[in-house]
Amino acid sequence: MRITIDKSESPDVLIHPAYAGESLPYPLGESRKRPGTMTWLYGRSEGERDALAAGMGERRSVTLERVRRAGGAAARALLQEGRSSGALVRASSAAAAQDGKEAAAAWLQAWIEGWLLGLYRFDKYRSATKIQGDVELILRSEEWVELTRTEMEAVVELALHRAEGTNLTRDWVNETPDTLNPDAFVQWTLDLFKDRPVSIHVYRGQELTDRGMNGLITVGAGSKHAPALIELRYEAAAAADAPMLALVGKAITFDMGGMNSKTGRDISDARMDMGGAAAVIGAMDILVRQQAPVRVTALIAVADNLPDARATLPSSVIRYPNGLTVQVANTDGEGRLVLADALLHAAKLGAAQAIDIATLTGNVGDALGLGIAGIWGDADMARSLVEIGERNGERLWPMPLMDEYESELRSSYADLRNVGTSTLAGAIIAALFIRRFVAESMGWVHIDMAGTVQYKQDVGYAEVGATGYGARLLADYAVQYAEKHTAGDREVSQ
Repeated sequence: MRITIDKSESPDVLIHPAYAGESLPYPLGESRKRPGTMTWLYGRSEGERDALAAGMGERRSVTLERVRRAGGAAARALLQEGRSSGALVRASSAAAAQDGKEAAAAWLQAWIEGWLLGLYRFDKYRSATKIQGDVELILRSEEWVELTRTEMEAVVELALHRAEGTNLTRDWVNETPDTLNPDAFVQWTLDLFKDRPVSIHVYRGQELTDRGMNGLITVGAGSKHAPALIELRYEAAAAADAPMLALVGKAITFDMGGMNSKTGRDISDARMDMGGAAAVIGAMDILVRQQAPVRVTALIAVADNLPDARATLPSSVIRYPNGLTVQVANTDGEGRLVLADALLHAAKLGAAQAIDIATLTGNVGDALGLGIAGIWGDADMARSLVEIGERNGERLWPMPLMDEYESELRSSYADLRNVGTSTLAGAIIAALFIRRFVAESMGWVHIDMAGTVQYKQDVGYAEVGATGYGARLLADYAVQYAEKHTAGDREVSQ
C-alpha cells in the first residue's frame, strides 16, 4: 500500500473526483457524478492516459465519509482493472480551496484512509482466486496549495496509521477459529505489543480465581483453551496526570452458545464474536503508532463458549466480587458475563471512564440494521462518540436505559438472571445487566456492535467480511478525552 507525493513517473490512471454541476476535462453526464458512481474514461490514443471519474454528488453536501468511500471505491476499481498506480487530480474550482488548511487536510486524510481501506483483502487462504498486485496512489503537492509538503506528509502518515490499525482489526475478526482461539488471541496480543511502550499482564488460571473473575471461568469452562483477561496499559508521559480511560472488549473467539447451542445451516459468523476486542486492539495499535498523548488501559475478556461435558449448565449461579449473584438462564448470553468481570476490574484500577464494546445481541441489528451500532450510558460520553462516529463513518445511535425493563432480569434463584424473560428489547436489557457492574464513580457507555462487525456485500471501502468497526472510533475518543483534560489542567495552572 504505497502513497507517493510528486512521483516523477507517469501514473497509469488519472482519478478525478466528479462533483455535480462542475466541469471535468472530459465530457461526463450529471448522472455519472452521483455519490458512489465510478466511470472509466479510456484514452483515445496511445499517448492519452485513461481516467476514472469518482462521483461525489454536490460539493456542499459532501461528508468525510463520502470522500472516504469514494477513495476506497476508486482504489478497488483500479485494482480490479489490474492497474498499478493512479494520480489523484484535485478539482481546479475555487470551491476546492475556499475552506482553508484544516478542511483540505481532513479531505485528503479521508481520501487516503478510504483508499487504503479499499485495497484491504483477507486472502491468506486463497490460491487460485487470489487477486495479485497493489495500486499506488500518487499525490501532487502543487494542487494542495493550502498545505506544505511537510503537512501533506503528516496527513499521509496519520491516514496510514489509522488504516493499518483498522485493517489489523479486520484481520483478527476475519481469522478462522482453528487459528485464532483464546490461547492464540493472548499470544498474538503479546507479540503485537512486545518492544512497544505498552505494559501487559495476562490473568489466567489461579489469578482469575483469586480475583473472582467467575464470569470468564464460567463461560470458558467448555473449551480446551483456558479463558483469560488481558490488561494492556499505554500511558504517554504527556498524559501522566490525565484520568484513566478503560477500553473493554469482548473476545469470544467462537460463540457456539455453550449448552444453549446455536443452530443453523451456517454459523461461521460465530468466529466474529470477538469483534469488540479486536476493535480495542486496533485502537491501541493506532494510539501507539501515533504516539498519542493519552492514558488508556485496555481490558480484553477472552474465552470460547462451547458445549462440552465440562461446560456450564443453564440455571447455574455465578457469584461476582461486587456481591451480586447471577443465574445463567441461557448460556448463549455469555458476553455480558465476561464484560462484568472486566468492568469490575476497570474500577479497581481506578478508571475514570470506561467504554465497553461487544458483538452482544442480534437484537441490536433488528433495531438498527447493519450500518449503525447502538450506544447506552453516560449522555456526554455518548454524545462525543456519536459526533466522532459521524466524522469517521463508524456511526452510533443513542439507545435508552429503560429502568422499568429491569424487571426482566429478576431471578427466583439469584440476584439477577443473565437474559430477559421475553424476546423483546434484548439489547436494552443486556445494557441494563452490564450497568449493574459499573462503579458509580466511573463514567460508562456500552456499545453493541453486533450488526456493524461485518459487511454482507462489497461497499465503498470494504469487501465482504470484517469491517474493522470501532478501532478508529475508540482511538479518536481516547485522543479527544486526553486533550480535553490536559487542556483543562493547563487552564487551571494559568
